[in-house]
Order: sequence, then C-alpha cells, then structure tokens
Amino acid sequence: MINAERIQTLIHKLEVDSGGRWLNYIALTLIVLALAVWYDTHCYRNFNSSEAMDAAQVGRHLAEGKGFTTDFVRPFSVYLLERHNGGLIANQITGTNAAAAAQLDGRHPDLANAPLYPLLLAGLWTITQPDWKLAYHKPFWSDGGRFLRYKPEFEIAILNQILLAGVVLLTFMVAKAILDLQAAWLAALLMFCSDTLWKYSVSGLPTLLLLVIFLGVTWCLVAFEAQGRLENPPPRRQCILAVLAGVLVGLGMLTRYSFGWVIVPVVVFLILFGGRRRATFIGAVVLAGAIVVSPWLVRNLVVSGTLFGTAGFAILDGTFIFPGTHLMQSLTPDLSAASWLKLYPVKLFVNLKDLLANEVPRLGGGWVGVLFLTGLLLGLRNVVARRLRYFTLFCLGLFLAVTAMGRTGVSDLSPDLNTENQLVLLMPLAAIFGVAFFLTLLNQMNLPSLQVRYGVMVLVIVLLRLQFVLTLLPPKVSPIAFPPYNPPDIQKFSVWMKPDELLMSDVPWAVAWYGGRQCSWTTLNCQYEFVSLNDYVKPVNGLYLTLSTLDSEFFSKCLAGSADSWSSFAFRVLAFKQLPKNFPLSSFPLDSLNFGVFLSDQKRW
Repeated sequence: MINAERIQTLIHKLEVDSGGRWLNYIALTLIVLALAVWYDTHCYRNFNSSEAMDAAQVGRHLAEGKGFTTDFVRPFSVYLLERHNGGLIANQITGTNAAAAAQLDGRHPDLANAPLYPLLLAGLWTITQPDWKLAYHKPFWSDGGRFLRYKPEFEIAILNQILLAGVVLLTFMVAKAILDLQAAWLAALLMFCSDTLWKYSVSGLPTLLLLVIFLGVTWCLVAFEAQGRLENPPPRRQCILAVLAGVLVGLGMLTRYSFGWVIVPVVVFLILFGGRRRATFIGAVVLAGAIVVSPWLVRNLVVSGTLFGTAGFAILDGTFIFPGTHLMQSLTPDLSAASWLKLYPVKLFVNLKDLLANEVPRLGGGWVGVLFLTGLLLGLRNVVARRLRYFTLFCLGLFLAVTAMGRTGVSDLSPDLNTENQLVLLMPLAAIFGVAFFLTLLNQMNLPSLQVRYGVMVLVIVLLRLQFVLTLLPPKVSPIAFPPYNPPDIQKFSVWMKPDELLMSDVPWAVAWYGGRQCSWTTLNCQYEFVSLNDYVKPVNGLYLTLSTLDSEFFSKCLAGSADSWSSFAFRVLAFKQLPKNFPLSSFPLDSLNFGVFLSDQKRW
C-alpha cells in the first residue's frame, strides 16, 4: 500500500508538478546528444585550419609542462626575437649566437597565439591523456589499416560542442530578457541548427569560446540596463556587472587579441545608458579588462619587445607591400613601409568591399542575415531591446573595420573558417533581431489557428536552416582533410628527425601538430632568405613540400615566376631532379611518401 502511494505521488509530480518540466528537459537533452553523435559520425572532418593546428600544438606543450612555446617557427618571429635579443643589426643576421638570440636551440616562445584557448586545451589533455600517435587498427579512428580520425582533434571537437551548447543557452537567456519566451526558443533553435557553428565546432578554432564570452558581455549589459531603469538603481550591483563585463572583455582579448576592441561599444553603451554614475562604471570596465590582460602583455614585452608578438603586425600583413603570407615568411622584412599611410586606406576599402558584398548579407547564416538587417529597423516596444540594438550597430561597424584591417594571409589559407572574421560573433544577435522581425510579420498574418501558426514557424526554421538539414543527410563526409594534409606522411618522416633538429615546410603548423617536430615556415625564397636562416641562425635538416606548393600554376609560378621561388624549386626537383647550387638538402626518398616531397641533409630512411 505504501509503495502504491509512493508510485501515485511520483506520477502526480511527473504530470502536475515540476517533474513534467524535467522530463521535457531530459528528452531535449537526449535529442541534442543524438544529433551531436550523428553529426560527429557522419559530418566530422579533421583539422583543415592552420590556426587550429597552431593553437593545438601550443596546448600540447602546455600540457607537457613546456610553457608557452611552439614548434611552428615563423621566420618573422625569428626576426622579432633576433631584433629584441641583439642578434640583428641593420637587417643583417650576424654573429655566432644567432640561434640563441632566436631561441631555436631550446624552446621557441610562441608569439602568435593569445593564451586562453591553448590553456583550455591543455586542461582538456591533462584530463584525457591522449595518445599522440595515429591509430591505424582501431575502429572509428581507422578503417582497414587506413587512418581516418585523429583522437586529440576529436576531443577538441567534443569540447567545442559543449561550448556550442553554451552559446545556445546564452542566446536563449538574452532573447528572453529583451523579447519573450517564444522568441527565445526560436532564436536558440536557429543557433543550434546553424551549419556554420557546427562546422566551427569541429574546426578546432576558438570561435565558439569567443561567442560564449561575447554573449556573456551582452548579458551583462542587458542586466546592467535593466537595473538602471529601476526606481532606485542599485549602484553596487551595477558596478559588479560592469566589472564582470570588463573581465569578460579581457578574457576575450586573451582568446583573440582583436576582441579587445569590443571595449569600445561597451564604453559607448555605458556613456549612453550608464546614468549619473557612468564615469564610475566606465572606469570599472576599463580597469577590470586591463588587470586581466596586463600580465600577458608584459610577458610578450619581456620576450619579444612587442605587446602582441607577431599578431601585432596584422595590420601590415596582407597589404600590397606584404601580400599574402609574405610578412610571416620574411626573415628580414623592411618594416619602414609601415609609415606609408596609404597602405591602410587601401587595405580597408578593398577588404570592406568584399565583406559588404559577401559576409554581411550572410550574417547569421542564410536568410537570417536579411531578417536581421531588416529587424534592426523595427520600432521595438521593449526599452532594453531598443538599447541593445544600438550596441549591436556599434559592434557591426566596429567588426567590419577590425575584420577588414586585420585580415591576413590566414584568410586565404582557410577562407571559410578562420578567426579573423569578427562578424561571426554577431550571429546570436542576428538571430535574435531576425526572430523579432519574423514574429512581427507573423502577428500581422491572419492565421486560422494556433496549430497553423506553429506550422508556419517550423516551416520557416527549416527553410532558414535547410543547409544544416542537407548536411546531416547522406552521403557521409570523409573525415580526411586532404589535400594538403596527410598526417601519416608527416608522422612518418618526423620519426626520422631528431627532436633538436629543424625542419622547413609549406605547412609547418601541420608538422608541429602531427609530427611534434620544430618546423619553420618556408622562407620567402629558396636562396637568400633560406641561406640566411640555414647558415646564420640554425641549420635546416629537412624540407617537406606538399600539394600546396606542388600544385602551383605551371606557367605563372613554375616557369614564368621567380627563379628562387619554392614553386620553381619544386618543379625542378620533380621534373629534372635538379637542386640549386650548394643546396644543403640533397637526399631524396622518392618512394617514401604518398604525397609530397621530402629532402634531407642525410639518408635517414
């Protein structure tokens, strides 16, 4: 009898009390997990971004107790360290201590990555303790002895999908605060079914972490504004929210340096809506952010003499003086060109033209961008929604300028998924204001019943996220990101090399990540700059060229291009077995690699 009463009480709680709500949450969680499993087994791809591999190998160094060091050596970072440590005089590498000045004899300091994301990856691997070798005979990771997936990369994907869930939850919270519950569910659904965000989740990039931080800043501003409209605004609570917003901006800057510019629209928002104590709140935001980022900036200054390392020169990278990736591949760049003021307007307007034509209309993914841009013109009833619209517009203008000026050769290497496109951070706000406009139109439709209204909502969501639906359908996507990356080849020749030897490659980030060997980016040319590095800094013991170089245009790059270009070098090696005079790498295992060319200073196979 007692058991029957307990069962009856439990049923009552499940049906009437809060138990029904928890059952709905559990069912929703199971649906989300099932979708994630389906995506990871049918749509997952290995890393195809240089930034992802770069951050991952720095994270591995941290997990192994090597500090913020890197195996991916940019010639430009060698230049910065030589200049800072006194090994570079008048753009000429001199002295026998050049390798020590460039810190290539030991651990080369990382000057490219902000620290937060590699630290997060280091924490992940401290827990999981992954095997860094490729698996050839384990299900899921391989297929009949053929490599398929790299386990550490898959672990990063799981971590990023947890962050994706955080993005969806924060989008729901912000939308509910400024609109209503129905709009919150629709905005969250749009974010969850975003094909772009799911691709970012398996890309290995820190974009989803940045989205969580940006939405955290947005939520702080929404809560701050709501407190300010009370009859007696609590200054202490507002000050705490301002400090929290500043801390989050600082953490975002420690994830991606350019995120620090978000402090500008935050300060403008506080100037407009901060009330009589706006000066105090602005000071709290700025001071909190400065305290968070200062230790890392001091580290950079001590190590390299610059606040942001190689990332601080992004405004020069990609200009007509340093096109493509020329700046990062240059060992002796002429930085006097930085004083040419005409460089910057040209870069700004050229990149802005592309962003306005291609990126802004797609903001939010598909037609959501159109709804978003139109939704910004709505006369919203909610005061906080109207005020958040101003913050969104400030961010849109700022992100356009920052993305245009910060675009480098990285965007050419990975045009679809990279961290240089700051506009991606506006996707949640685009979804929220897009949903606001859609619901306004829906309320004006004379629909016969509530069921028809819900049917229209479902239909619009499916149409807006049709690309994601099609992505989930067959055929199954190959997880191998080839060309140009072939991890089995990289791990094969990396075993031939000693840990203290230096390699050179056109994909050094992949050699550093998969092979765990110190690898320099190919210098600007295979003669003067290569000789400068090899003879005066540190000997290059091996050279690995992939299809990125081998598939160069035959006439424009191999025949009519510069005689000392790496494309011409590869053509002569493959076609005629010819090497430049006195080139130190002459051993060539013709049949050792499946894809690519490997040269060494001695026979190692």
